[in-house]
Order: sequence, then C-alpha cells, then structure tokens
Amino acid sequence: MNDDRVIGTAKNLGGKAQEALGNVTGDTKSQAEGGINQAAGAAQDLYGQAKETASDAAQAIRHGAVDAEDYIRHTIEKRPYTTAIVALCVGFLKRAPQAELQRVPIIVVRTPNV
Repeated sequence: MNDDRVIGTAKNLGGKAQEALGNVTGDTKSQAEGGINQAAGAAQDLYGQAKETASDAAQAIRHGAVDAEDYIRHTIEKRPYTTAIVALCVGFLKRAPQAELQRVPIIVVRTPNV
C-alpha cells in the first residue's frame, strides 16, 4: 500500500466515526462533515489504487524490455554470422528504392549451429 491508500483509508474511517458521533448527538453538521470526509478518503484511496496499478504496469513493461534485450543479446552472441547477414540485408533493403526491390534475388545462408 502506498501513502495515498493509507491516508485515504484513515480519512474514510475518521469520517465514519465523525458521522456516527453526529448521529448519536444529533449534530447534522458533524454528520455532513463525516460523510464528506468519507467521500474524500474513498477518493484518495482510489487514487492510490490507480497509482499502484500504473506502477505495476510500468514495471511489467520494463521487465518485458529487459527480456527482449536479453534475447537479442543471446542471439547476437550465439549466432554472430547470422546477425551480421540479417543486419546487412536490412540495411540493403532500407536503402534500395522500391523498383529495385522487385528484382532482388532472395539468398538463403545457413550457418552451422555451434
């Protein structure tokens, strides 16, 4: 739980107590303030929940990026020749005009598995 959730829950409980006190004493002002404090506490608690959800989503994205980086690094280390050929082909295709792409033969290169 983050600070917003703790403070929101405390405000909500304080508002309930204040409202209950107003009910016992018959003080409508305390009842109204208690209801307002409950609503404010609930809103702050929801805000804290949203912050936690966003933080969890960002962490999942970071973890996925690290996994992708590890996969690419592993592929480059284990198959350097294949990686070099793929990089050359991508560079060639990026620079070639569309008309020339239709006449480019497809070359398949096999490298021995190490």
